[in-house]
Amino acid sequence: MFDRLCAGWVFGAMAAVAWSAVASPLWAAPETPEADWKAGVASVVITPEQPMWMAGYAARDKPSEGKIHDLYAKALALQDAQGTRLVIVTLDLVGVRRPLRDWLVAEAGKRCDLPPEGLLLNASHTHCGPELRASKAALYDLDPGRVEQAERYCETLRGKLLGLVERALGNLAPARLTSTHARAGFAMNRRLPTERGFQNRPNPDGPVDHDVPVLRVDSPDDKRVAVLFGYACHATTLSFYQFCGDYPGFAQAYLEEAHPGTTALFLAGCGGDQNPQPRRTLELAEQHGRALANGVEAALVARPRPVRGPIRAAIDEVTLGFAEPPSREELQKQAESKNKYERRHAQALLGELEQNGRIRSTYPYLVQVVRFGDDLTLVAMAGEVVVDYALRLKSELGGAPVWVAGYSNDVFGYLPSRKVLEEGGYEGGGAMRYTTLPGPFAPNVETLVVEKVHELFRKTSAPVGR
Repeated sequence: MFDRLCAGWVFGAMAAVAWSAVASPLWAAPETPEADWKAGVASVVITPEQPMWMAGYAARDKPSEGKIHDLYAKALALQDAQGTRLVIVTLDLVGVRRPLRDWLVAEAGKRCDLPPEGLLLNASHTHCGPELRASKAALYDLDPGRVEQAERYCETLRGKLLGLVERALGNLAPARLTSTHARAGFAMNRRLPTERGFQNRPNPDGPVDHDVPVLRVDSPDDKRVAVLFGYACHATTLSFYQFCGDYPGFAQAYLEEAHPGTTALFLAGCGGDQNPQPRRTLELAEQHGRALANGVEAALVARPRPVRGPIRAAIDEVTLGFAEPPSREELQKQAESKNKYERRHAQALLGELEQNGRIRSTYPYLVQVVRFGDDLTLVAMAGEVVVDYALRLKSELGGAPVWVAGYSNDVFGYLPSRKVLEEGGYEGGGAMRYTTLPGPFAPNVETLVVEKVHELFRKTSAPVGR
């Protein structure tokens, strides 16, 4: 399957140069002279064993029909010289549900003595993975069998993830950490201003973040153990009926194929308003995966920066408010809409109003910050985060390089910036109709989230006098 890419690549000249990077055995030697870390990796296949409905596109009208390649959950466990541990879990799934994280935090705490701030879950947001939205059965008019299948899958997934975390921690061994970065150029902003408002169409003039951050893990004898890398772009090249990791899945496969014994993990960035372009074919997904893998390779041949400890991590909630919800009369009118998603969303809110006497007005938003000594800062944000946050935080959090990930710990829907919220459109609030949340968020959403990031950034700073 992977050989098919080179035979039909549109950008032949680029391919020749890029492939030389992938095939090259030269990875720049790390500067750190001693292995003062311990690291362990593990992976597990999470592809459904039976055909099931797929996530990401509500318009799909039948279950899956096979697979292009397996879907994986992977874990990178790190331990600093003081014994502080962090486990980063990446998943080839559309999202991470908050109840899944809460369960895994509780079980990993009991069985592995891992604190909540020591666990980071991130989903690639592939739209060719299994359906996880059993909790939205009424909103999507799902039949009971479909709901039961999704719930069984999620139950199996929980057990696999707990075992994954345990194995990664059990594999801890001396290691060196270095960081570097490069670029990949296939992401394009998808919020196009038109006379009818902001439309979900390619916007070559919109903000983007083409950075490819990389964390490299090596053994003391310079053998590659793992490479964690990121990119800010939706995994929406494909919309067919076969399970597939989309471009992140191909990128991981290419890297592991080129470097046997290395575990490649993808950490999704703030790609809430970014799409891969061009898209819609398997060949393009392979092409984008190759482009991202080449970006990682380019980063790895550059001189790396040492990453030293200690690990200082913090996680906390910030309460985000929603805008004033529609009145009962407005909801009753929307419940008669010809648009089935608007109709079902209104019906869900009316049901909440009847059951609780009110519609929820806030959302508990998760923010996580991990500092690797004074050498690297990782910010993990919940939801489908628009690119404005990454650009802002990387400019405001000075000092060490800043890596901002979205789709982390709780993927509930979109997190718009103030600008995107005011502009409206899909990410600004329109997508809320596909959730059970009232939406849109209140105007202070960006202020509250950024303030919480800064608070946790200060909390994880080195103690005075260090």
